[in-house]
Amino acid sequence: MKYERFEQLPVWQAAIDLAAAVYAMTETPPFRRRYSLRDQIERAAVSVSNNIAKGFERGTKQELLTFLYIARGFAGEVRSMLCLLQKIPLFADPESGIDLESCILNLNQRPRAFRSSSAHGSDSARFGSEGRALGQREDPPGAPGCPRAT
Repeated sequence: MKYERFEQLPVWQAAIDLAAAVYAMTETPPFRRRYSLRDQIERAAVSVSNNIAKGFERGTKQELLTFLYIARGFAGEVRSMLCLLQKIPLFADPESGIDLESCILNLNQRPRAFRSSSAHGSDSARFGSEGRALGQREDPPGAPGCPRAT
């Protein structure tokens, strides 16, 4: 499959879902007065999709792969912060409304999309050789995980 725009990439779509879920999570009461924590996790989550878009727009396979790895690093940062939140009683409280375990399990699946994205390809994602790898989505829409923004 040939991709003309980064918005067509399932890995970018999954990253946007991740960012929307993080923003929904940070709207909950435990985050209200924790501005730096909230800002850090939101910025890391947005950086995942932004780096995928940036790599795609550069137009070469090598730069796309470089930015996919950078995006993978930001996904790891989000996952690390979710692990930290599990250790903080306020966030680990079941009454907080944040399903951290599902968020972490869902994020643990995300790197597979990044690994498969680098497995195939030619000189540019736009020319279609990368279609199958970038076209695979690791989980169906609506899969369990962080809450989706409404």
